[in-house]
Amino acid sequence: MRARRVDPPRRGEAALARVIDRNIQTLTALRQQISDDRGSQDRIADGITRFSGRMAFIYFHVAWFGAWIALNTGRIGLTPFDPFPYGLLTMLVSLEAIFLSAFVLISQNRIAAESERRADLDLHIGLLTEHELTRALTMLDAIHQKLGIEADPDHELAELEQETRPEDVLAEIERIQRKVREMSAVSEASA
Repeated sequence: MRARRVDPPRRGEAALARVIDRNIQTLTALRQQISDDRGSQDRIADGITRFSGRMAFIYFHVAWFGAWIALNTGRIGLTPFDPFPYGLLTMLVSLEAIFLSAFVLISQNRIAAESERRADLDLHIGLLTEHELTRALTMLDAIHQKLGIEADPDHELAELEQETRPEDVLAEIERIQRKVREMSAVSEASA
């Protein structure tokens, strides 16, 4: 996949660092590729979902319901084909709601899968950054020792030099959340 070329900034516009510009182009190309890789069924579901989320959808339905009711009151001179309480209209609207719900869920599932991929990428990059920073701190400490520079007695720095294990962090988050829930339940029970 090739990133699309973007023209350099014009005079007076701020230039971004090359790495930022490259990242923007890469992310734009990835999003375009994901959009292009959607199947026809996903495109249809997304199109229907996009249309149903606009005011044009509301205006269409106001016109449709207004015309339906006007035609079925018998006041226009036509014989009502769906007299009050508009059973056929109710059935059609119910069917539309079922299908609209399905299309929205299809689109949301696809978007959720994309979000999960992005979250996985964010987590991976965060873990990689954590690993790199831990290594850099360890190397910096070794340089200090080699040059005979007295290290900072800060205990937090020594803790930062230790490798962070994601499973330990998740376990600690769960432990704290459980403790907060227990404390909240106790305070609610005493109130």
